[in-house]
Formats: sequence, structure tokens, C-alpha cells
Amino acid sequence: MFLSKLDSLQNALKLISDNQKFTDAEEISIHDAHKRVLAEDIMAYHDSPPFDKSAMDGFAVIAENTFGASQSAPKQLKIIDAIGAGDFTEKTVGDGEAITIATGAPIPDGANAVLMKEYTTNDGDDLTIYSQVTPGENVSPKAEDIKKGEKILDKNTFIRYQELGLIASAGYDKVKVFKKPRVKVIITGNELVEPTKDEIDKAKIINSNQFTIKAMIEDSGAIADICHAGDTFEEVKEAILEASKTHDVIMTTGGTAISKGDVVLDVVDDIGEILFHGVAIRPGKPAGAGIANGKMIFTFSGQPVAAMSQFDMFARKYLFEMQGRFFDFKIVQRVSQLKIPSQLGRTDFIRAVSDEEYAKHVLNRGSGIIRSMVEANSYIIIDENDEGYQKDDIVNVVFFDSLLW
Repeated sequence: MFLSKLDSLQNALKLISDNQKFTDAEEISIHDAHKRVLAEDIMAYHDSPPFDKSAMDGFAVIAENTFGASQSAPKQLKIIDAIGAGDFTEKTVGDGEAITIATGAPIPDGANAVLMKEYTTNDGDDLTIYSQVTPGENVSPKAEDIKKGEKILDKNTFIRYQELGLIASAGYDKVKVFKKPRVKVIITGNELVEPTKDEIDKAKIINSNQFTIKAMIEDSGAIADICHAGDTFEEVKEAILEASKTHDVIMTTGGTAISKGDVVLDVVDDIGEILFHGVAIRPGKPAGAGIANGKMIFTFSGQPVAAMSQFDMFARKYLFEMQGRFFDFKIVQRVSQLKIPSQLGRTDFIRAVSDEEYAKHVLNRGSGIIRSMVEANSYIIIDENDEGYQKDDIVNVVFFDSLLW
């Protein structure tokens, strides 16, 4: 499949978005719900806390009995009971009385405040207080956090540890989330070999893409399976057709150059539909995408840095949004420490080292130089309408860490 016209990045992304698909929902244990995306609204089954509870270790009292108490004018109360966390008392606090109470224990009838233990001394059941409290002080009221029947989280919420605690408090031991997409990565290339410390045969190269792309898929909340296909039309076709039956998304590396003789896009054209092949970007111009058997196919370069950049440009958003999680580049602005040349009509994703104020592009930027991605922590994005930047210009930066699931 030979195409010479390059799509703009904006148009390529629109073609992907127009064909966005979503995974089904599944119900899982709340123990497994961390970093998943809700496929349902969360409605509270309980009030939380379910009763007025003590926010401190101390003494449940009638606040008005403490008014005027101080170091110089202490007051006396009588201790009538003690409550630990998880316990309750049948006794009612009366005038001049107090009940010893632990943090989290229910406030007993009659009491309307908790006096911290630090402001008291006692001799048996005789309690001396040296401070006063106001009604409601050191008391967490019933339903302060969650009210039974209210919606506390929306569908499509990403479940961090904070949300996990809220869901549990609402009474859920299971929760509906979007399924993780299953992605088949097909590594093409007769020249590829597995990592080895031994001498590598001439014209062979270690297959690093299988590790980087798999990790990037997992960093997008999805599940990756890897296979290898040779550079023949039939091998690639068989691998793609088989993957389209078992997986939600297919990604290939290699065999995408905009020239005759590369097979991946030929296969996609034969069994499905090509959305685009060739995008005005750097690195990664040969990027492509298509659909076969209703499954999205991303075709990446065999060059490691180009493949990583193509993944970030095209596939990461698709995988996020398959699972109901919105994704967009979190762009911040920095001052460029060097001149950066570019050309009109092309979008550049330049590897850079950025901090809180400055960005400096990595000088060794070939599309096969993996070390350049290790040295970088961000992309400088140069829009297709810009011809580059001068030193000290303000540039748009996306940090790698902001791309992670």
C-alpha cells in the first residue's frame, strides 16, 4: 500500500476519535478496583458515620457543664461509664456527669460534646476539668461524610485510593467498572532477535519494541499480549486476523514505511479499511491506523523512539477512553533554553529535559536512539503552524509522567 499524501495530526486524531469504541462493564471485588474506571454511579447504602461519633479520645460531656472551666478555676464531674471504639453504652449523661470515650465511639445520650483527655485529670471516678467545650465540639455528626441515598461518585470516575475508601464506606463490596482492553502487539521483522549477551548475527537487531510498547499499554490501563510475525503478507495477515477474534485492539510495529514492499498496511487494506497512513509529524511519519473485523489497528514504526512517540500521539488516548477515562495532553509552558528548528505543516514532538521553568531539547534525536527517551522527561510540542522556536521563547511542554494511567 503506497501513499504519498500526509495527513495532518489533527485529521488523523479525528479519524481515530470518530471510530472510538468502549469496553463493556464488569463487576469486580472492591479489592481489585484500584485504578479502574467506574461504569456506574455510586449511591450510598449507608450514612457515614452512621451515628454521632467522638473525634477525640476524652470524655463525653454536656458542654454547658464545662463553661467557665480553666486552669485557675477547674470544675468537677463524675465518670459514670467508659466506651471503647466499637462499643456503646445504655447510660445517659446527666448534669455533672461524664463518660470516658475513645475516638470513633458513639456519643452517648445526653452528651453533646467531647472534652479532650489532655485537659483533665482524674482520681478514680472523680474527674477534674481545666478547659471548656462548646456544643458539638469534637463530635463528628451522623452522615457528616456520606448521606444514605445520595450519589457520591459519578460513572466514569477514575478510582484512586481516596475513591476506594469512599466506595467502601458507602457499603459496596463489589463495583461495576469498564473492562481492561486486551491489546495484541504484533512485532514484524525478520531481522529481530531476543535479548542476549551473546554476539548477534550480522543484519540482526534486538527486539526492544516488544518491551517498550507492552509497558506503555500497561501504563494506559490495558492488557498486552505479544506475538511475532515475519515480513510476509500471509504471516502478517494470519496474525492480524487471529488477533481480531480475540483482542479489542491490535498494534503492529515495523512494516509501515511509506514505500512499496512493506506489508502491514497492505494487509489492513486487504482485510479491512485504512483510516490513514502517513502523518505530518516528527518523529513517526509512517504512522497508520485502520479497522479490521471491527477492531482498531495501530501501525507503528519499527524504530523504537518513533514507535513510542506514535503510541503517545495516537494510541494512548484511545485506550484511556475505551475504559471511560477522558484523556488529553496536560500542556504546560516553559522557556526554551535552545533554538529549535521545525517546518510549517509538520507537528514535532521533541524529546526534552524540562523543569519548573525551562525546557531543553535532547540534541541526539534520531528515531532509533532509545537513550534519548531515557534522558528526556518530556516532549516539546511544535504545532504545524510554527516554524520552530528561538532561544528564550515560550514553548508547550508535556511531561511523560502526566501521560500515565
